[in-house]
Amino acid sequence: MDRINQSSVTEFLLLGLSESPAQQPFLFGIFLGMYLVTVLGNLLIILAISFDPHLHTPMYFFLANLSFADACFSSTTIPKMLVNIQTQSQTISYGGCLTQMQFFMIFGALDDFLLGVMAYDRYVAICKPLHYSTHMSLLVCVLFLMACWVLTILAALLHTLLITTLMRRENQSSVSQFLLLGLPIPPGQKGLFFTLFLGMYLTTVLGNLLIILLIRLDSHLHTPMYFFLSHLAFTDVCFSSVTVPKMLTNMQTQHLFIPYEGCISQTYFFILFADLDSFLITSMAYDRYVAICHPLQYTTIMSQNVCVMLVAGSWVIASACALLHTLLLARLSFCADHTVPHFFCDLAALLKLSCSDTSLNQLVIFTAGLTAIMLPFLCILVSYGHIGATILRVPSAKGIRKALSTCGSHLSVVTLYYGAIIGLYFLPSSNNSNGNNIIASLMYTVVTPMLNPFIYSLRNKDMKGALRKFLHKKTSS
Repeated sequence: MDRINQSSVTEFLLLGLSESPAQQPFLFGIFLGMYLVTVLGNLLIILAISFDPHLHTPMYFFLANLSFADACFSSTTIPKMLVNIQTQSQTISYGGCLTQMQFFMIFGALDDFLLGVMAYDRYVAICKPLHYSTHMSLLVCVLFLMACWVLTILAALLHTLLITTLMRRENQSSVSQFLLLGLPIPPGQKGLFFTLFLGMYLTTVLGNLLIILLIRLDSHLHTPMYFFLSHLAFTDVCFSSVTVPKMLTNMQTQHLFIPYEGCISQTYFFILFADLDSFLITSMAYDRYVAICHPLQYTTIMSQNVCVMLVAGSWVIASACALLHTLLLARLSFCADHTVPHFFCDLAALLKLSCSDTSLNQLVIFTAGLTAIMLPFLCILVSYGHIGATILRVPSAKGIRKALSTCGSHLSVVTLYYGAIIGLYFLPSSNNSNGNNIIASLMYTVVTPMLNPFIYSLRNKDMKGALRKFLHKKTSS
């Protein structure tokens, strides 16, 4: 990050604890002793837990990680404070200040999350002792730890980016709005395409709202699979609503401009619901894996609390990723060209218009893409690999039919969603002309959300039964 463009401040002055010279040696001795006790004590706890097999339990697993976080938390501030006391140099560089703040927030928040997880571990151990080994398995503990690290790093990075945004100079961009070129449609066919996309959008909204309504009204559909499906249907409605209404308005009014703030907001919500789709589809794959590979433990593993945590975690991580991309986009300058060759404010298209250095944005896109797209996709592949292996071990026609009935709809959605994304973002750039990019974007922003209700209603006997009962009630009344 170019500090010249961000702020005229190159360092900060830390006043410390006391300005009295006579108190400096005393304070130095006190805090040096406390710091050494903190580091050595927590390292001793980590060593004791590592070498004693009797302590290889979830509680002590989290305690070891808490000790590591405490040692790092103290090391973020106290060494610098001791150096300042000893040298009487109270300045800290701009980069050093941001770095210290970043790690302070990471390990401070990590402490809070780990204490919360340890409280949950004690709750399960005391209130549900018979299910303790299932609820707090090694995989669950590792997932808890990974979630703590991911959430704290994202939260700290968010705060740091907000601080750098406050400290930078006023945005030098002269662009107050962007020009969306829209779809490459001949003028004589705009009415036909307007009608087509309006019909597709209404089908998307009404079809997904019908799925949500059926799941809410039919008690037979109050299961984890349909809990995730209702959230996926809601996400699909929002996902299409981010881009399609503006596209239809532009086609009808020929007013192709979108304000700078509107473009940034559209980018944020587009990334949010795209990532949320990915995480929800992955949660549904995990649900199918547990249902087929561990049917006797299904109600325990996929309890209501676990389902709520998976959905809440999906929202938190998707929101954090979208906000990170948006903040990095907002710091860029757009000097002259403001024409977006797309029907919405696509992040990649906007980066090409910027006259700022976008290397950090590209790095975050690559990293977040692995986290929000490829990692869930790999989890889906692993889940279905286990499902396939389980079916092959007991190759019965009934088992295959059951697997296809429960997994066929989900596999169709996965193929549609990830097929379009992989074709757009992961194929060689020489194969991705602007026209191909627009077609692929239409596939996963317009077509896939529209087809999802048909896939789940036509290929799923539970949804068809719920629809028949709903229509029968309406007809009778």
